[in-house]
Amino acid sequence: MSGQGSSSDPIDPNTPPISSQTNHHTMNITPHTNRRNVLKLLAASTAAPLILPRRMFGADAPSNKITIGCIGVGWQGAENLNSFLGLDDCRVVAICDVDDKHLKEAVNRVNARYNNQDCKSYKDFRELLARKDIDAVCICTPDHWHSIPAIAAANAGKDIFCEKPLSHTLGEGIAMVNAVTQNKRIWQTGSWQRSVASFRWAVQLVQNGYIGKVTRVEVGLPSGHADFEGTGKDKPNGPVPDGVDYDFWSGPSQLLPFNPCRFHKNWRWNYNTGGGQLMDWIGHHCDIAHWGIANPQYGCGPDDAVGPLEVSATAEFPNKEDIWNTATKFRIECKYPNSIDFVIAGGYDDIQGGAKWIGPDGWVQVDRGSFKASNTDWIREIQKLDKKDDLKVSVYKSENHHKNFLDCIKSRQRTITPVEIAHRSQTPGHLGHIAASVGRKLKWDAVKQEIIGDADATAMLTKKMRAPWHI
Repeated sequence: MSGQGSSSDPIDPNTPPISSQTNHHTMNITPHTNRRNVLKLLAASTAAPLILPRRMFGADAPSNKITIGCIGVGWQGAENLNSFLGLDDCRVVAICDVDDKHLKEAVNRVNARYNNQDCKSYKDFRELLARKDIDAVCICTPDHWHSIPAIAAANAGKDIFCEKPLSHTLGEGIAMVNAVTQNKRIWQTGSWQRSVASFRWAVQLVQNGYIGKVTRVEVGLPSGHADFEGTGKDKPNGPVPDGVDYDFWSGPSQLLPFNPCRFHKNWRWNYNTGGGQLMDWIGHHCDIAHWGIANPQYGCGPDDAVGPLEVSATAEFPNKEDIWNTATKFRIECKYPNSIDFVIAGGYDDIQGGAKWIGPDGWVQVDRGSFKASNTDWIREIQKLDKKDDLKVSVYKSENHHKNFLDCIKSRQRTITPVEIAHRSQTPGHLGHIAASVGRKLKWDAVKQEIIGDADATAMLTKKMRAPWHI
């Protein structure tokens, strides 16, 4: 189905589409089925992870597999799919994508892995969510398509792995947190750096007081635009590629003329669908920076629940009408509790890439492929103590991000990057973009999650969705 719908028969994105079928059951929904009955049918599919009969996957298959449906299997979606295919305690049973090329490639990969033809394909995520035999979903869509499928999945009783940043707007993030917590779903964010030893070691040094009380945090992100598809940024509008449902791909965002420069991968560089380098990376390095100060001594709880108190920012923006219009250079200055100065920057030489914590007794800095400290002896010491689990302050330890998700589905314990943490990690990025746009400092109530005394800035916490999509 198209995401457009019609004014006389609007589509509710939180209910399955008409004639949603699988090889196991048929939901008998007709155009005359009223909303209450549709919701009853969907509610009937909300169950805890199932112990599946052996016959579902062949005589040689174990009976305790977690069943997974993948929504969006392009670039990062394909990587996450491969990770799940490499784990023995789950089975990928369904693939959804609006691009036939991605869809067919992913289904073929799944069927080759399991040596059967059981994986089902969908172009509408609501059909996948209507299946009672699916325990969890992996959502790897562009940013503008995170909130609606995630909330619908939570309401359908599915556990969720979703890519970073959590949401396209801060308001969508709040709604996602509410849906996941109210439905008691297990959530894992694709902020995989938390499951890498060097990042954990850096955080352990900070939380165990090696540098003293943190006074300053620096987060360095990429700047500019990266041409992931080799399209450049100046191609003219053109026809929609065969096999692509571009209307559905656009979904709740503005329906712009098709242009290859703002489609696959490069959608990041247009605010209609992405958030530029700032939001593409905030869920990685700011997430790690928050992890280091997620301690009561810094005024933050385990979910970084305090966050910034004040945010000011500057940014260099292309013209709003440009195909790539996201900020190319930015600097966000935040004030956190206990007088911590927190800086996020892209394109400034004084801020190193990754996360850096500074205190009266030294500093610790970590990036992909780099782990440094003002005292090199600390690095050897923290590695030894971590190996022996002999630290005064311990942090969550995960060595496989996707396996951690599956383990938590079974135990019903929190993952290493639950939805609350993902939301708090993206918060200074969204606020920084707003502060740079309005050109003034913002005061933030992190408990109520409200901008104080600035109506124009508050209006930017949400974004109007294209009908009929809504949350």
